[in-house]
Amino acid sequence: MFVNKSFISKQNGIKRNVINSLATLIAIFIAAITLLQPTSVQAADNQTYTQQFQNSITTLSGKSVEANMYFTKMDYWDLKKVTFNFNYQISQLANRQASDITVSLNGVKFYSFRPKDKTGFQTEKITVPLDLVSGSNRLTINGQILDQMPDKNYQLQQTPANWLTIGNGSNINFEYQLKEAENTLSSFYAHFSGQDTIAYQRSKIATADNPTAKELTASMIALSGESRIITTENDQIPVVKASELNAAKNDYMLVVAKYNHLPDELKKQIDPNQLKNRALIKTYYTDGKHYLIVTAKSGTLLEKAARFVANEELMKETDKDSEDVEETTDTYTSSLHDNGTHYLTTSADRIEGAGHKETSYLVQLPNDRSNADGSQITLHFNYSKNLNFNRSLVTLYVNNTVIGSKKLSAVHANNDTLTVKLPRGLSLGSSFTVRAAFDLEMKDQDTSDNSNTPWAQVSPDSKMLVKSQRSNDLLFTNYPTLFINNETYDDIAVVAPKNLNTDDFKTLTNIFNLIGNFAKSNTGKIQFYESMPSQSILKNSNVIVLGTPQNNPMIKKLNPNLYFKYSKSFNRIVSNEKLSIEKDYGKNIGTAQLMRSPYNDKRGMLVVTGSNAKDVYLASTQINFQKNIQQFTGDAIVVDMNNAHYGYRFKKNKAIDKSLENKRTFSKNSQLILYLGLALIVIILIGVGVILTARKQGHLNGGSKHGGKQ
Repeated sequence: MFVNKSFISKQNGIKRNVINSLATLIAIFIAAITLLQPTSVQAADNQTYTQQFQNSITTLSGKSVEANMYFTKMDYWDLKKVTFNFNYQISQLANRQASDITVSLNGVKFYSFRPKDKTGFQTEKITVPLDLVSGSNRLTINGQILDQMPDKNYQLQQTPANWLTIGNGSNINFEYQLKEAENTLSSFYAHFSGQDTIAYQRSKIATADNPTAKELTASMIALSGESRIITTENDQIPVVKASELNAAKNDYMLVVAKYNHLPDELKKQIDPNQLKNRALIKTYYTDGKHYLIVTAKSGTLLEKAARFVANEELMKETDKDSEDVEETTDTYTSSLHDNGTHYLTTSADRIEGAGHKETSYLVQLPNDRSNADGSQITLHFNYSKNLNFNRSLVTLYVNNTVIGSKKLSAVHANNDTLTVKLPRGLSLGSSFTVRAAFDLEMKDQDTSDNSNTPWAQVSPDSKMLVKSQRSNDLLFTNYPTLFINNETYDDIAVVAPKNLNTDDFKTLTNIFNLIGNFAKSNTGKIQFYESMPSQSILKNSNVIVLGTPQNNPMIKKLNPNLYFKYSKSFNRIVSNEKLSIEKDYGKNIGTAQLMRSPYNDKRGMLVVTGSNAKDVYLASTQINFQKNIQQFTGDAIVVDMNNAHYGYRFKKNKAIDKSLENKRTFSKNSQLILYLGLALIVIILIGVGVILTARKQGHLNGGSKHGGKQ
């Protein structure tokens, strides 16, 4: 039989084409299905960060309650999920079916719930809509906490049993992916200063292995600039030697050193010709590690560049990968001179609903100042006209002290003002809360009051005029503000060991973390010294001395002035009138001592010392955060190897400037002195009158007798 090979070959070719076409269609179909499937992101790709609210445990009273909490989102986060963990407790007498709580974000309500039928603290996990989250956020808790009477009618009258307590465990949890840092100073700064970067110890400051005094000064200025913007109570940026940097992926490292002290890899990124009469700030990214190199050939220019880095405004404005800093470059932090006037709010602050409503405002003074007599608050406000004006009023509080009240009236509803002066002698500290409490009572109200009316609104021209004076206490209650003047460093001279080890760097980090947290400006002076400075410098400076008697000779020089002194061999701290110290125990304790400077009795001196560098570091752990230093009211701290710490007070007169204290005492008691003076004058006049009357009477009596004899 004849077989047409060409035909068979042609048929086979057609079959192959059909099969190939079908295979292609199947592949396309599978690919389409795959594309339609949701892409799953591995959980490991996401970062998480929990931001604790700064509010301490708070109780709100009233049928309708309201509280505000604030949180921030980093710009470099690509948010995937935000969860509000609300830790709260309500009155045991509250009716769970009538009481409710509503959560709002930036003025938009998004979640309401009823408390669970149980006592004690409980937690509600609330997913926050991502489209409501911005950079700075205000989270508002509104609720009505209603009791129930035996006849099942709701008790709408306000009682002490209407309360909601917000626990200090409330927080915001973020789940996000990191956006890669751009090759600019501003982008590096945002990541370097980010809350999560600092909390996870991904931010570090490095300097030379054997830094000069100028390099140490520049490093601490940079650290202080970062410390002032850290909002958490437990985090800080460590300062380390360049050789101990141990950079890892997603680390952000600020390297501050003279050019010839830079690590070789970083030195290669700098053209030395660029450093002629100028400093350089330059980004360098490699293998997921991010560096900001701050360098110069001279110590003076390096310090100038460090002040640039310590200026948040300048760093955020620099949208390029490098910046030249010359001697004439303006690096100082801007400052606002408010002459004591503090506006309570920047926009109209509205509260809604009947009953007792409060809004609060934080007023902060420069950290080195406290309030003096003569302060006053001026509240401008308006309110709805559907009130029972016989029972409605506004009350002003400073912290928990009632300052004054005013009855609301229909005549002044559109524009009302309350001005009150603070009582004489009221102590407030450097920060305090002004509260405006409105009692908005409606006529014949017999229904739930969770509504938008009535309302009251505080105007942005409301303000507080604060008379203040500089703190004058040489105690840890005034530390570190005694080293601060006009919100910046007050001529601080630091005498440190010449050869610093790892513990010494930790000690410096602790000391300047807290000082930087209080200094709002980078304009002040910090200067390091490797040996004892001149008498002139010691006389005109606030001095910080750290180290052991072996690595810092000034410790030996100061020993007669110390509260906790060393033995003659300088190998241990010995007993004194406050503490008996066993000889071996004295070899393993560190102390922080706040003394009157022996070189100028109007200046303070901080000595952080111990028999070895580890003990010095342990002593510094009590002066690194505000929450730690607040435990101590005296002028000396002792910390042992088990991290047990004790506070003592030695000096009888706590005033830094004794003559200033006498003037203030006289001024504070001027009215009493005036009254006593007037009383003394009256007594003298009465006495003179009595004497003159007696003498006159004597003359009259003597004259009568004389006349009788005649």
